[in-house]
Amino acid sequence: MSGSIEIPLWLLLPGAALALWALLDRLLLPSARWYVRSRAAKVLAEVGQRLKIHVRPFQQIRRQVLIDRLIFDDKVQQAAQAFADARQMPREVALDQVQRYAREIVPAFNAYVYFRIGYWIGKRVSQALYRVRIGLTDPAALEAIPADATVVFVMNHRSNMDYIVASYLVAERATLSYAVGEWARVIGLQQLIRAMGAYFVRRNSKDELYRRVLERYIAMATEAGVTQAVYPEGGLTKDGALREPRFGVIDYMLRGYHHEGERDLIFLPLGLNYDRVLEDRTQLRSADATAARLSRWQAAWRTLRFVGAQLGLLLRSRWHRFGYVCVNFGTPVSVRAWTAERGIAWPQLARETRQAEVAALGRHLMAQVAGLIPVLPVPLVATLMVADMKRTRSEFEIKSEVGALVRQLQAGGARLYVPRQDLDYAVGAGLRMLVQRHLVDEQQGLFTPRAGEEPLLRYYANSIAHLLRTETTTGE
Repeated sequence: MSGSIEIPLWLLLPGAALALWALLDRLLLPSARWYVRSRAAKVLAEVGQRLKIHVRPFQQIRRQVLIDRLIFDDKVQQAAQAFADARQMPREVALDQVQRYAREIVPAFNAYVYFRIGYWIGKRVSQALYRVRIGLTDPAALEAIPADATVVFVMNHRSNMDYIVASYLVAERATLSYAVGEWARVIGLQQLIRAMGAYFVRRNSKDELYRRVLERYIAMATEAGVTQAVYPEGGLTKDGALREPRFGVIDYMLRGYHHEGERDLIFLPLGLNYDRVLEDRTQLRSADATAARLSRWQAAWRTLRFVGAQLGLLLRSRWHRFGYVCVNFGTPVSVRAWTAERGIAWPQLARETRQAEVAALGRHLMAQVAGLIPVLPVPLVATLMVADMKRTRSEFEIKSEVGALVRQLQAGGARLYVPRQDLDYAVGAGLRMLVQRHLVDEQQGLFTPRAGEEPLLRYYANSIAHLLRTETTTGE
């Protein structure tokens, strides 16, 4: 006896979806994970022969294991209990909150994604948009860094391109783990960022429990020797000048540091600058209290319009790269040596004393970073232009006056990057970019700053203004 069974569509579709999910979960996903891990292992074996600072075992632990380790960390458990007691809630509710925070913070480093995908993207994007240069290094000091030390790059923050440029330039020596803001928590992008070893942070969060979870993750990564990069300014510069630094992340790194431990903690100052920052107008607008706030759709439309304009220039063979981006590496600062010199033990310090010592070290590092910021063609010419916005100059006058400005900067110890070792060429390149962007007007060989563009010209001049102030102070 045979017959047919009719299944309603509303039941068939969920059943088919569940069957497909079971197939993926039991057969295809394990195979995909095995393939990715095997490829990552091959990449690690290959790059391990050339990396100065090796990928740490901590970075190779499965993400879920790291999450569990963070959740059940003794200090996190104590923080969760205190949080629950203060709010008179069940401890399990606080632990659920901890679990959400841990999943949000912990990265999922994958060597294949970092070195094969991330490095390729970083290199292609950086070189497509800019002429990328390393201006200053101290090879002997860099080689002297112990292979087992925890290295932390401390840098200024001008653009979201900083992540890409810095990772690309140090990829021959180490992998970098960044703190990335919530702006990057977009489906697809956040998975790529996590696979690159970055961890997400909530800027200016007042949630004490969240801060304790973040602190413990940073401390664990630091103790494990993970190479990291921090921006003490906290966010992008709004006016082109260095922002007032905050040292919360550095404090997290130092709280549990033992100078007699097996690892030294090395801070490596790094200064970078651009001839053109992609977000320059956006940052100026965000700093202007009178400017109307754009919706997400308006911001997206402006971005698409900018990309379309650049593509139009490219199709007409009129597109040029956005000038130079230059990075200067400073002399490493050993926390072990710093601690011994000042006779302090970080874990034993009272809170106020520790914060004062962290601030002293942080200010020292940021002073090094400020001195390392490269002087590039556009900031150099922009500095001259904003000195007198109404004056019209010939190219000869501009080059002559920039020459005097260069001598002033050199006397103060500023780090200039002069393309082709030819100052005339550098000034010409900077002036050409300003004319192309309609920040400077040209008529019959005479150049005048466009009055309405003073804020943007000053934005670029501000990137090196502190170097001129240093020189003036020194001269007095």
